[in-house]
Amino acid sequence: MKTPPRLQSLVEEGLIDTVVRQLMSGKEAMVYVVRRGEQTLCAKIYKEATNRSFRQAVDYTENRKTKNTRQARAMAKGTRFGRQAQEAAWQSAEVDALYRLAAAGVRVPQPYNFLDGVLLMELVADAEGDAAPRLNDVAFTPEEARAHHATLLTEVVRMLCAGVVHGDLSEFNILLAQDGPVIIDLPQAVDAAGNNHAKRMLLRDVGNLRDFFGAFAPDLLGTDHGPEIWALYEQGALTPDTVLTGQFKHAEGPVDLGAVIREIDDAQEEEAQRRLRMQE
Repeated sequence: MKTPPRLQSLVEEGLIDTVVRQLMSGKEAMVYVVRRGEQTLCAKIYKEATNRSFRQAVDYTENRKTKNTRQARAMAKGTRFGRQAQEAAWQSAEVDALYRLAAAGVRVPQPYNFLDGVLLMELVADAEGDAAPRLNDVAFTPEEARAHHATLLTEVVRMLCAGVVHGDLSEFNILLAQDGPVIIDLPQAVDAAGNNHAKRMLLRDVGNLRDFFGAFAPDLLGTDHGPEIWALYEQGALTPDTVLTGQFKHAEGPVDLGAVIREIDDAQEEEAQRRLRMQE
């Protein structure tokens, strides 16, 4: 196919040879299958972010470092330069997270390069060598659901041990490769120790996995891995080899009404995003 303008610089730099086809187009990015020699990769072209709410942006970008104070002020004021800087930071967050997690052995696509707003990375493939499907496009037996759920809990723990929380983990951003699930889409990844919303996001990520796989294996719906994982993390007792029980005794005390309302808002926002993804 004809090379899209945004990929032309990668061709000129010798990073890719040809563009095979468009793989997907979502609200945040377009992804193309590309070739480099004998290697088949994918190129993710970021779109300008126009669908994220300000509240979400603040939650995800809390404590992210900026290059200088001028940039930080512009981002806070929402100027044109600030919006450009914020979008650049959003893209860099995914690149940084991918390199960090790949180095930690987390099942994410291997990143290769980032140039002019285009992320070049591994193409996650199925048993036939085709682009792997998302989990939401696959049906599972109860045994398969339990096995994949356990695998992904291990990856969530491995990510947390590397200091990262995905922040938007669900069946829509996990691919089923030939050798098991692979986690994708990390521009909203947050620093576990430096973001005040990290715990809430971790609990939501783990809850999403429970709810999705619980539709195929109902016994999973009675598990409570999220609070268990976070409690072990706070205690400094969490390692990639930690054996989880799925049980957690919640402390009794007064209800934080503000937190409850926030969770409701998050659930409504997440449902809206799910509907958008199903239309892609």
